[in-house]
Amino acid sequence: MSDTIEKQDNPRYRKDDFVSGQEVRWCPGCGDYSILATMQRTLAKYDIPKEKHVFISGIGCSSRFPYYMNTYGFHSIHGRAPTIATGLKCVNPDLTVWVITGDGDGLSIGGNHLIHSMRRNVDMNILLVNNQIYGLTKGQYSPTSEVGKVTKSSPMGSIDYPINALCVALASEATFVARTLDTDPQHMMRVLERAMAHKGTSFVEIYQNCIIFNDKAFGPVTGRDTRNERMVYLEHNKPLVYGKDRDKAIHIKRLKPVVGDYSPDKAYTDL
Repeated sequence: MSDTIEKQDNPRYRKDDFVSGQEVRWCPGCGDYSILATMQRTLAKYDIPKEKHVFISGIGCSSRFPYYMNTYGFHSIHGRAPTIATGLKCVNPDLTVWVITGDGDGLSIGGNHLIHSMRRNVDMNILLVNNQIYGLTKGQYSPTSEVGKVTKSSPMGSIDYPINALCVALASEATFVARTLDTDPQHMMRVLERAMAHKGTSFVEIYQNCIIFNDKAFGPVTGRDTRNERMVYLEHNKPLVYGKDRDKAIHIKRLKPVVGDYSPDKAYTDL
């Protein structure tokens, strides 16, 4: 952790201190509830005054986030949250600035703003909540929807190839890039902590389930029967191990990933 952002052994805040008291208006079962609660628990670990946190959002279901945080916040306009956040951080660098956006808000109308905010590497945190659908406007396909996705705006199936948010972040040379899940709050919390400690733009994509318009879109990596075979945790200096019995690993052979059996005594790089 940096000198300015440190977790406290006996923090003065609790999760409830970051609950605004506003009625949370998301659909029952929405993955945004998990993201909100995890954020509140994460901030409670730090001895940072509530008025030093600012949440800035655009338009979309996830962009209601500032209403529910007992901090400063700004529910701004469609796709422009990174721009507003950049200006705020520049005039008041002591603030911890969070951008809350979605796959439609951030990768469609706001794509240009998102790219350049990461390119400039301003010290702020961007959370892109990805449910692969437009939820607020009732179920149109989004920039991350898969090819052939049948929705109200694509009754014959989408013909667009989906954007990979992490590829956009890497191409923009973001200095911190991560992905987590709404169904794994412990991992999400660790990612948020690392994002806060990072000096520069941190970009975190969160897979979020839209129970109404795109339920189980991430089933292969969240379902009990499949997640162990589909999800790999990236840990520094540790092998990429996965599987129900933790017996499989991804090897790097001649700069290409190769799937094989896992053995603790085997090297996992062969350049």
